[in-house]
Amino acid sequence: MSSHMLAVTIGLLLDRLIGDPPNWPHPVRWIGTLISKLTKRLNKGSYRKVKGLLLVLIIVGLSFSIALVLVFTAYSVHIVLGIAVESILIASGLAQKSLKVAAMEVHKPLIEGDLDTARLKLSWIVGRDTEDLGEGEITRGVVETVSENISDGVTAPLFFAFLFGAPGLWAYKAINTLDSMVGYKNEIFKDFGYVAAKLDDIANYIPSRLTGLAIMLGGRKETSLPFKHRMTRWLIDAKKHPSPNSGYLEAATAYQLGIQLGGRNTYKGIVSNRALMGSKEVSLSARHILGAISHLHTAVLLFWFGMTVIGGLILVVT
Repeated sequence: MSSHMLAVTIGLLLDRLIGDPPNWPHPVRWIGTLISKLTKRLNKGSYRKVKGLLLVLIIVGLSFSIALVLVFTAYSVHIVLGIAVESILIASGLAQKSLKVAAMEVHKPLIEGDLDTARLKLSWIVGRDTEDLGEGEITRGVVETVSENISDGVTAPLFFAFLFGAPGLWAYKAINTLDSMVGYKNEIFKDFGYVAAKLDDIANYIPSRLTGLAIMLGGRKETSLPFKHRMTRWLIDAKKHPSPNSGYLEAATAYQLGIQLGGRNTYKGIVSNRALMGSKEVSLSARHILGAISHLHTAVLLFWFGMTVIGGLILVVT
C-alpha cells in the first residue's frame, strides 16, 4: 500500500514537471486506434447496444490487464522497479501539464492582441466554431475546457489510481477515451455508444463533485459574494449543464472568479445555447485563463492531499 501511494505521488510529480514528451508513443493513441478498428467492425446491423457493450469490455479489459501485468511483473522483480514502472504508467495517464500548456498557447496571443492566432489555438482544444470569437468568448472557451478537464484529465485518473493503482487508472482512461470517440447521441452512435457514455458518467460522478468542491474551498477567489451564497448557487447551477458531471467544475470556477460561463456556442454553424452559470461580476478577459489554471493546480493538490490522508489512515488502521 505504501509503495503504491508513493508511485501515485511520483507519477503526479512527473506529469506536473515533464508532462507528455513530444513525439513519444502514448497509450491513449493505441487505445484510440483499437477503438476505431473495432468500431468499424461492430457498429453496424442489429443489437448495437450489445455490440457497444462488447467494445467496452474488450477495451477496458485489455487496458486494465496490460497495466496489471506490467505492474505485477515489475514488482515481482524488485519493489524499486515496481514503483518506477507504476509511476511512469500513472504519469502517462495524467494531463496536468498538457492542459496548462494548451491553455497558455491561447493565452499568449490573446494578451498580445493577436486574436486570429488565439482563435486558431482555441480550435485545437474545443469543438465549437471559433472563427468570429472576441476576447471574452475565446477566454470562455479556454476556461470551460480547463475547468471540465481538471476531472477528466487529472483528478478522476488519480482517484482510480489511488483505489486500484495504475491498472485502475488505465481502466478509467479507456472508459474516458471510449466516451470521447463513440459516446455521442447522434444516429451513428446513440445505441452503439450508449454503454460507453453511461459508464463514463458513472466513473466521473464522484471525482467531478470532489474536484468542484476543492475549487470552491481552495481555488483562487476573485469575488465579493459570501461563501455560503456561492456554495448554494454552485450546487444549483451545476445541474443546469447538459453533462451530469462537468457542471460541478464549470460552476465552481465561475463563482470563484466572479464570471459567467455558458451561453451561445456554434458547432459547424449550428447554434447551441448552454445554460448560464455563475455571477457576472466582471466581464471575461484573458486573465481569467490564469485563474482557471490556478484552480487546476489547487484542485489537484487538494485532491492528492485528501486521498493521501485517507490512504495513510487506512495504513495506520490496518
